[in-house]
Amino acid sequence: MTPVTRQEVLGLYRKIFRIAKKWQSASGQIEETLKEKDYIKNEAKTLFRKNKDVTDPKLIKQCIEECEARIEIGLHYNIPYPRPIHLPPMGLAHKQGRTFRQQEKLRKISKPIYLKSHDEIS
Repeated sequence: MTPVTRQEVLGLYRKIFRIAKKWQSASGQIEETLKEKDYIKNEAKTLFRKNKDVTDPKLIKQCIEECEARIEIGLHYNIPYPRPIHLPPMGLAHKQGRTFRQQEKLRKISKPIYLKSHDEIS
C-alpha cells in the first residue's frame, strides 16, 4: 500500500468514527441512536480488519469506493444500514438453460458497489 493510499484509508476510517460520534437516528429515539452508532462502529471495524491484508491496488480502490459510497448513502438517507437490492430470485436468468452457478455470477455482477462486502445473496 502506498503512503497516499494508506493516508486515504486511515482518513476514511477516522471519518466514519467522526460520523458515528455525531450520528442521530432518523426516529430521534436515544435507544435507536445508540444502536445505530454501535452498528456504524462495529461495521467499520469488521470491514477494515477484514480488508487489512489486501495488497492489490485495484481491490484497494474498490474497497475505498465502496466505503465512500456507503458513507454518502448513509448520510443522505440517514440510515446506517446498507440499502437492499431488489432483485427477484432467479430474476436475471435467461429463459433457456442457465445453471445456478451462472445465476449467482450474474447476481454478483449486478450487486451495487456499496454492497460488495456483503456476500449473502439477496
